[in-house]
Amino acid sequence: MKTLYFDCSSGISGNMTLAALTEIIGDENYLVEELKKLNIDGYKIDISKKVKNGITGTHVDVILEHEHEHHHFHGEHNHHDHHHEHRNLHDVCEIIDNSDIDEKSKDLAKRIFMRVAKAESKVHNKPLEEVHFHEVGAIDSIVDIVGTAILINKIQPDKIISSVVNDGHGFIQCAHGTMAVPVPATSEIFANSNVQFRQIDVDTELVTPTGAAIIAELSTEVTTLPAMQIKKIGWGAGTKDLKIPNILKVYYGEMKEENQQITVMETNIDDCSGEILGYVEEVLFENGALDVFYTPIFMKKNRPAYRLTVVCKEPDILKLQNIIFRETTTIGIRYRFEYRTELEREQITIDTKYGKLKAKKVVNNGEIYTYPEYESMKELAKKNHIPLKELYKLEF
Repeated sequence: MKTLYFDCSSGISGNMTLAALTEIIGDENYLVEELKKLNIDGYKIDISKKVKNGITGTHVDVILEHEHEHHHFHGEHNHHDHHHEHRNLHDVCEIIDNSDIDEKSKDLAKRIFMRVAKAESKVHNKPLEEVHFHEVGAIDSIVDIVGTAILINKIQPDKIISSVVNDGHGFIQCAHGTMAVPVPATSEIFANSNVQFRQIDVDTELVTPTGAAIIAELSTEVTTLPAMQIKKIGWGAGTKDLKIPNILKVYYGEMKEENQQITVMETNIDDCSGEILGYVEEVLFENGALDVFYTPIFMKKNRPAYRLTVVCKEPDILKLQNIIFRETTTIGIRYRFEYRTELEREQITIDTKYGKLKAKKVVNNGEIYTYPEYESMKELAKKNHIPLKELYKLEF
């Protein structure tokens, strides 16, 4: 399982993330070329090597072309008002949507921006659409966040995990005046995520709102470095010189596929109509259930009834439980934890004499099995006016 592990012991920012991921890809030009698809100008990207407490890392600087001195002086750029137009979330999403970047990267970038937007909205007590933030509106934040999305989708990890995120303490100067560290937006982003963070004894800001939003969106688990075969390490150098190395370390490697722990929820229902039960299944799938099914059963007084079984991941238990209570007539749900082994799979497209067919390629012990997707088979059968069973005779 291809894994990225973010060691945020010296914090995280947008440009440190870009630098570390650029090292993992091993091609500095890739980021610069892909970002041209954004179709915005007024900036250039400077990629250099920097030494932090004896460790050499890559440093990525997004230089706004009319403000070199200002930007270099402040270095960490997320909090400084660059005196260019303030964009809102809608403007930023429009820039991303109108770009030529691939869809997965657009989607990830917008999710990261949304985390910053929600935090700024809370801090400034304004509705999302009214928040005009220099932080999110600035070209450098757009480059940091979209660039990160582009690099993550180039690496295509199966899993992203992180350490506890360290921030400093004290006060910093920013566009709104003097602020305590962690700054409000960073605190709010972490309050709405599964990230674990703490303060360490470094008298400055180590985590920017952009960095906070990136790790909050990417990381699915917080742990010390798990057992993994490390293939490469990306060293992303920050701007500051501190008593600790100002470096984001990202490990890239292979983790053994473990048996996944899943949750199975069950409830017996004898007083709910078929239409309602059908609808509940749809809603549960839409909200992250891995599997939902009904089993016919007989309950007390010989009532024909159904057992609803929902398979899900632990973080989704409460959400799905609430849906079951709200949408059905049940008043109790049992649950248990089980393990499952999942085979590696990949979505592929096969060329057949009837046209293109979507399928799953599954790997087990070095053997490859190919399973066609039902909806795609149905489409080809209708288009070619042939029985569906004919398509199942094809060799895959």
